[in-house]
Amino acid sequence: MGKSSAEIKEILDILEETYPDAECELNYTTPFELLVATILSAQCTDIRVNKVTGEMFKKYNTPEQFANLDIAEIEEMIRTCGLFKSKAKKIKETSEILVSEFGGEVPESLEELIKLPGVGRKTAGVVLSNAFGWPAIPVDTHVFRIVNRLGIVNTSTPEKTEFELMKVLPKERWSKAHHLFIFHGRRRCNARKPECTGCPVEKHCNYYSEIVK
Repeated sequence: MGKSSAEIKEILDILEETYPDAECELNYTTPFELLVATILSAQCTDIRVNKVTGEMFKKYNTPEQFANLDIAEIEEMIRTCGLFKSKAKKIKETSEILVSEFGGEVPESLEELIKLPGVGRKTAGVVLSNAFGWPAIPVDTHVFRIVNRLGIVNTSTPEKTEFELMKVLPKERWSKAHHLFIFHGRRRCNARKPECTGCPVEKHCNYYSEIVK
């Protein structure tokens, strides 16, 4: 049995009160910088990504610049982010496409973004939501874990989770909810040892009532 819209609203209200500063924790100044940072964030912490991009963006921060770099040079700059060879290839190829097909601008469209190498629905949603202000509910591992533990949805994949969340969450709260779930996942409801005792949403949580209580 899923949550009622009233209960979902209460969960979001509680999380918003608990994490008033919930927002994107990747540092960026342009849509392209956010796109690169989000590609780098796969299986890597935002803290590590920010450390890498903090230095890299001082030298290069446009599609034109990255398109002209050797992959080996990109690899060297992002080596500590993990999966650096595939990420470097994606960043270079994406930059080349942005230059050749989009005039060096990041497209403001989900359909066009997900055609770029290394850009799935989650990455596209992060860019659309944070850089352009479009309503989106990108689903990473934290969002997937939190909404299933709470019982807001009962889904088996991030993509199914995104579509179910779009049905049950108020559209005007999609983008903020994304950040609230991530903050909750990073600060309390982690994967291995969630801090359930005293959790602000414990009375609404299926995981707490079924497994912990």
